Amino acid sequence: MKYSFLVIMLLLSVHFTISAQEEKPGNSAQELADKLANPVASLISVPLQNNLNYGIGPYNGVKYTINVQPVIPFKLSDNLNLISRWILPVVDQRNITGLNTHEFGLSDATVTAFFAPKSEKIIYGIGPAFLVPTATDKLLGTEKFGVGPSVLVMHQGKGLSVGFIANQIWSVAGASERADFNSFYTQIFMSHSYKSGANWGVNAEITQNWEANTTLISLNPMMGGITKFGDQIVQFSVQPLIPIVGHQAIKPDWGLRAVVAFVFPGS
Repeated sequence: MKYSFLVIMLLLSVHFTISAQEEKPGNSAQELADKLANPVASLISVPLQNNLNYGIGPYNGVKYTINVQPVIPFKLSDNLNLISRWILPVVDQRNITGLNTHEFGLSDATVTAFFAPKSEKIIYGIGPAFLVPTATDKLLGTEKFGVGPSVLVMHQGKGLSVGFIANQIWSVAGASERADFNSFYTQIFMSHSYKSGANWGVNAEITQNWEANTTLISLNPMMGGITKFGDQIVQFSVQPLIPIVGHQAIKPDWGLRAVVAFVFPGS
């Protein structure tokens, strides 16, 4: 089936969450879950985020996006890390740009570099965010290069993470015939973890396109867990994507997200 990979991720996420709750392997699993909830933790991970949205626009379009999202930290000093976060989307969409249309390929990449001082309880990071025109189809990208600020502020205690991450990007170069890019994005999140590594939470995602004057807001409850494939640590999670606000041209009727993240704690 066309979206069988996402369905498999959904089933595996539920299975391993239940398994993690039953097995209770110890505090190290909870520590990993907490670090993964922290966008500027000094931890190498490679999440594969699968997003499926139905009922988009006047033609009830379908859009499947897998975001490859490696997070790579660099130690600058004993008290300062540089956390690089990459988002490279691969998109497969139908009936989005018109009736009986189909586009498949890379979309534009977003690269963020957070300068994150070591701190406890209140964690923060700030740095530049870049829009990189990597799209392989002009209908999947902006053909613009963009830059702007990005910030993270969060509180984290054992088992509880609350905070937000945000960026504002403006286009500064690219195809002159294409519309300028001017977009604000924020994610407000809360998650709770257990000793087993199982976790649940909720986040709200807000995207404001200043050029088109459109707002898209979704509310996304989440459940997940940590397990191992051999020696490889893997985190699974699943989230229904509940649209709250959005113009009819961009707001889906419903969506689903499933994430599998490969974790390298000893790196």
